[in-house]
Amino acid sequence: MKFQSLAIAAFICTVAATPVPNRLEARQTDESDELVNGACKAVTFIFARGSTESGNMGTIVGPQVCSDLKTTLGADVVACQGVGSPYDATLADNFLPQNTSPTDIGAATTLFDLANSKCPDTKIVAGGYSQGTAVMDGSIQALPAAIMSQVKGVVLFGFTRNAQDGGRIPNYPTSQTKVYCAVGDLVCDDSLVITAAHLTYGVDAPDAASFLSGLVQ
Repeated sequence: MKFQSLAIAAFICTVAATPVPNRLEARQTDESDELVNGACKAVTFIFARGSTESGNMGTIVGPQVCSDLKTTLGADVVACQGVGSPYDATLADNFLPQNTSPTDIGAATTLFDLANSKCPDTKIVAGGYSQGTAVMDGSIQALPAAIMSQVKGVVLFGFTRNAQDGGRIPNYPTSQTKVYCAVGDLVCDDSLVITAAHLTYGVDAPDAASFLSGLVQ
């Protein structure tokens, strides 16, 4: 029954994501590979989308945070990178012990490794939405110290491991983490049932970008 509820909710999420582009500008898309394919920039934003979201950035909140970071810091300062394949953002992985799979976590870790090796002077900021929060949680807490110290801030929207991990990423500074849990979002209370509140995090993008910007300026 729980899986059926989640599957139905994910379908609703996909439909609900369609009108979200009222906050999306023409330059924003659900796909961004500026770390992988572009030149190094002073700040690199790595984001993991939620289950069933399109592209590698999704549509609910990832592109908005990217755009707001570029507005605040400058488009020539920020590179945005979504966590893509082998992270497929499938529903079933939510039911694994880490609320995502080791393969999914590894996809994010590969990008942190790339940012460190390709752009050793870049300041990394990161974010995740829904299952993407579990991806970031699992990856960041296990990073080597040298790479973790390069990660200056993390924002988590609809944190699926909020209850299990006490509202933080284990082994990572709480002062550099901001968790967004909307009133009525049950995933923040150790449930995989999706309510309408879980789809509202686009409104938090400006605040999240401001938080991250403050940590890298």
